[in-house]
Amino acid sequence: MNNFTVLAKKEFVQMVREFKVIWLPLVFIFLGITQPVVSYYLPSILEALGGGQGITIDPSMAAQKGGEVLASTLGSQFDQLGVMIIIVSMMGVVQSDKANGMLAFILTRPVTVVSYISGKIISNYLFVACSVALGYLVSYLYVVFLFTSVDFVDLIIALLFYLLWILFIVSFTTMISTIFNSQGIIALISIVFLLGCRIIVGLNPVMDNLNPASMSKHAMEVLILGTVNTQAIWGALAALALTALTILVTNIWISKKKFNNE
Repeated sequence: MNNFTVLAKKEFVQMVREFKVIWLPLVFIFLGITQPVVSYYLPSILEALGGGQGITIDPSMAAQKGGEVLASTLGSQFDQLGVMIIIVSMMGVVQSDKANGMLAFILTRPVTVVSYISGKIISNYLFVACSVALGYLVSYLYVVFLFTSVDFVDLIIALLFYLLWILFIVSFTTMISTIFNSQGIIALISIVFLLGCRIIVGLNPVMDNLNPASMSKHAMEVLILGTVNTQAIWGALAALALTALTILVTNIWISKKKFNNE
């Protein structure tokens, strides 16, 4: 059993101890259910609360296509509350190892920094990606039941685009968790930066090509329009390059600090 396997197994054991394997998938399932249910029943709720006095219900609200509702799940639920929950769940991914001396202990063993970082990022990414995919699948089932079906190929392509955005979120949060020691600062910087990236999507086509959050927009376009924007390829390459950059910064930071005396 090599170092990477041991470190990845340690991460999964830690997720079990923190009950993350239970609550994080449940959160994304809840977020996935919320959007189609609210979209379907909102006209009835407004009509009931308003009593039909002074409120005009747009009949198109309940006549949305399945792809539009599923896209709004990504853009409204996952890209806002979902991103913040991922950050909060990962803000101590390296910081806790620094604080309790585990990082210094690991690095005194025949373990490379690359093995340590890859064990952290890959194991956490696989878990977060599975949680997001589970919530996305549940949302899809509700969309099909309440609205219209979504093309299966579009469903998969959109998910793959969105998981590239999730990969950057995981690697960026890991980098910030490596550099800073306060979990509050880690959460604040990560939330402001990543939500800022999502907010500026669509302002400028050139910026979109360099913004990993544009993967979310491309995923939504696939679900709504049924076509893949050619700019998505450049955006995907940029997202992978920026992810590699955050991993490189994490590697350099740990290698230079060494953490042997902490």
